[in-house]
Amino acid sequence: MPFRPPHWRAWLGQRGERAVTASRLLWASAGVVLILLVGCGAGGGVYHRVGDGQTLYRISRTYGVDENYLARINGISDPTRLRTGDKIFIPGATRTLAVPLPGGKAPPSPPPAAPSVAKAPPAKPAKTLPPTLPPATPAAKPSVLPAPPRKEVASTTGGTSAAKPPATTGRFLWPLRGPLLRRFGSGGGTSGKGLEIGAPVNTPVVAAAAGRVIYSGDGISSYGNLIIVKHDDTFFTVYGYNARNLVSSGTFVSKGEKIALAGTPPGGGKPRLYFEIRYGKEAVDPTIYLP
Repeated sequence: MPFRPPHWRAWLGQRGERAVTASRLLWASAGVVLILLVGCGAGGGVYHRVGDGQTLYRISRTYGVDENYLARINGISDPTRLRTGDKIFIPGATRTLAVPLPGGKAPPSPPPAAPSVAKAPPAKPAKTLPPTLPPATPAAKPSVLPAPPRKEVASTTGGTSAAKPPATTGRFLWPLRGPLLRRFGSGGGTSGKGLEIGAPVNTPVVAAAAGRVIYSGDGISSYGNLIIVKHDDTFFTVYGYNARNLVSSGTFVSKGEKIALAGTPPGGGKPRLYFEIRYGKEAVDPTIYLP
């Protein structure tokens, strides 16, 4: 299925500021260099070339750098569009590392080379994705949650089977904190495909991981106001029973960014959030991915 710039003043054209001395320019240049050095950290950094099957999340975990910070300094507005061959600047690193593949295997390590220290590239402005336009005619409301496309891999017998999702504790954040009113697999109105977390109405709900909002609306009656976010590695997160959605379809959200306010189920009951994690089409137990 299926995570947001300053104005320059033309100071050279203002009266009284044309006579800038060479010494002032020299000090200004030194200040810029100092700022860049502080921003890059004392350890400099290296450029990592993205390999087959690598994602920004796995690269950030390998080097021990925050995923959102890595995306911001490299001007990456949507980590799901990372391509093989792209170069990612890793601040503070002294050498490139082998990034483990989803199956747990690491690619062959390259021959050792002298550490390559580079300066951080200038941050690129994040691109704003266009909003999804409404259909020309109203579409019928679906009665069940739509399933996102899932990747399938060929089996040794010639058929196809879904790849097993990698279980990584801490891969996602808790969207909010509260008592578990319903656990995964316990049945109920949502067939036990996710968690129901108790919380007062209008409690902030945050994105469990960075990604792109592929659905935001109330077209699925049993979930009320619903948000679906697509992440890399074929993961999706679902947030239902919202009192209000704060993001729209097509928006890229960061890990921990506020996306909704908690509400109550359409059928009534205690205020709560419905939270689901899916790997492709399959709903998985969120607790094995949460810290």
